[in-house]
Amino acid sequence: MAVLSVDLAFRRWSDLGIVILDRARPQDSIGRIQAGVALPLAPQSNRLVEPPTAEANIRCEIISWDHPDFASGINGGIVDANVLAGRLNHLCATRDIRVLMLDGPQAWKSRSNGLEHARVSERQLNTPAKTGLPGMVKPVSYRPFAEFCLDVYDAMCRRGWRRLDTCNTPGSPQERVLVESYPHAAWKSLGLKPLPSKRRTRVSDLAMSYAALRSLIPFTTDRPPNHDQLQAIVGGLPGLAIEERNTAGARFVGNAPRREDGHWREGFIVLPLPPPRPIGLRWLH
Repeated sequence: MAVLSVDLAFRRWSDLGIVILDRARPQDSIGRIQAGVALPLAPQSNRLVEPPTAEANIRCEIISWDHPDFASGINGGIVDANVLAGRLNHLCATRDIRVLMLDGPQAWKSRSNGLEHARVSERQLNTPAKTGLPGMVKPVSYRPFAEFCLDVYDAMCRRGWRRLDTCNTPGSPQERVLVESYPHAAWKSLGLKPLPSKRRTRVSDLAMSYAALRSLIPFTTDRPPNHDQLQAIVGGLPGLAIEERNTAGARFVGNAPRREDGHWREGFIVLPLPPPRPIGLRWLH
């Protein structure tokens, strides 16, 4: 089963990173790569040139909704939470996807979590931005994005989805769950250096992060990923573990989401875990 991962953005449709991750058979691999071949770069571009590969375990399909005819005609080009939710829901329905990873806060802080300005998951991961009690966000400049993200979660729930409220996997084939991701912490959880912010990322940074991730977890892309799409890939990896009921592939951080005083509070952030290293043969004595 496939997983949809979205690196959320609300100012421009072109800033969305949308990727479908699926477990690929060797004969279905999109590209082929030879061991030891350096990753080439497209000239004057912040994208990567996909080299050929022998096989890959994960296949990543990049989705773009940034065509001018589409984006400019919706809310002046600004991403509308309800429109985005409708398109995500339709994409998941047509591709039989029931795990949706979203990089953005799903709820406010619980009044009784013992913290002043943050959800438990945010404190445990030391996120730079914190969602406090309803309407309170630090830094304040983060508030429009945080409220947009909550609107996306709510709009998806109106369409039959629910916030993941257990460390177990979805219970039935019809159950569709929303899972909060955090790409910056996902890189660190895999033991890799996080990709710099979009403004600070050079083409060489993108290439090194791409190569490092592929060396740890083999995957292919149908076309070269940009910054947002690569963040969606690393953020979406634990979704495959959830879908495959692989308890060793994901780490749940924080507390389960719940309703409190008419608002959603807390919620898990789910991170990928590195694959187990193969045990080498030992000499018998």
